Amino acid sequence: MSTDYVSVTEIAGDEVTHEQIERLCNRYYWAGNYCTGMDVVEAACGTGQGLGYLSKIAKTFEGADYSDEILKIARRHYGNRIILKQFDAQVMPYKDKSKDVILLFEAIYYLPDAEKFIKECSRILRPGGKLLIATANKDLFDFNPSPYSYTYYGVIELKALFHKHGFTTQFWGDTPIDVLSIKQRILRPVKKIVISLGLIPKSMAGKKLLKRLVFGDLLKMPAEINDTTARFVSPDALPSDKPCTTHKVIFCEATLVS
Repeated sequence: MSTDYVSVTEIAGDEVTHEQIERLCNRYYWAGNYCTGMDVVEAACGTGQGLGYLSKIAKTFEGADYSDEILKIARRHYGNRIILKQFDAQVMPYKDKSKDVILLFEAIYYLPDAEKFIKECSRILRPGGKLLIATANKDLFDFNPSPYSYTYYGVIELKALFHKHGFTTQFWGDTPIDVLSIKQRILRPVKKIVISLGLIPKSMAGKKLLKRLVFGDLLKMPAEINDTTARFVSPDALPSDKPCTTHKVIFCEATLVS
């Protein structure tokens, strides 16, 4: 992979919507339930907004990303507090059966070979270990794929992918569609048309302008969240036998069978 993902990453300090901050916090709060007292690594950690929160509750914790430019931002904030490594998530520098939890948030679609990553996780995780995925829901009618993405996975595809490699799965939905503002609901069909015409901005700067038009005032993305940055809203359990059309984000808990 030769792409630098700075232009499509939620960078600390960027102007974002309140919903973006809530979604970011929610996935880390959800993950915290699995990480307490565990040996944890977050692959594709970006600029590391959730690293401080998880490192305080995990037994051991490391963050990693493919982009060294993105990691420089995280390193400037965390200094020596957290171990940060640069590597490809498809080839991770960890010993067999050395971790309890691996996180990959909003990044599985950037992997050229997701199966290679999952095989790596099955090697690194201890029996009963957890691989936690958060991913944009491709099964919404107005879904807009990110530049540089390869393959998006919904509930059905994730279940098949993980079961193939010896994992059981459970799914939850975050950010339900039925609580969107009236303005967002009205604009969803418009968004679908704009996507079909290829008019959605590709860069974060272009998307920021569009978000300002839809959401109004934007907020600064924090460099580090804590347990009071946002209110935790428990994700909704989802059936694993049909696509989700009710939530913006899919959470997947994949457990390595002992």
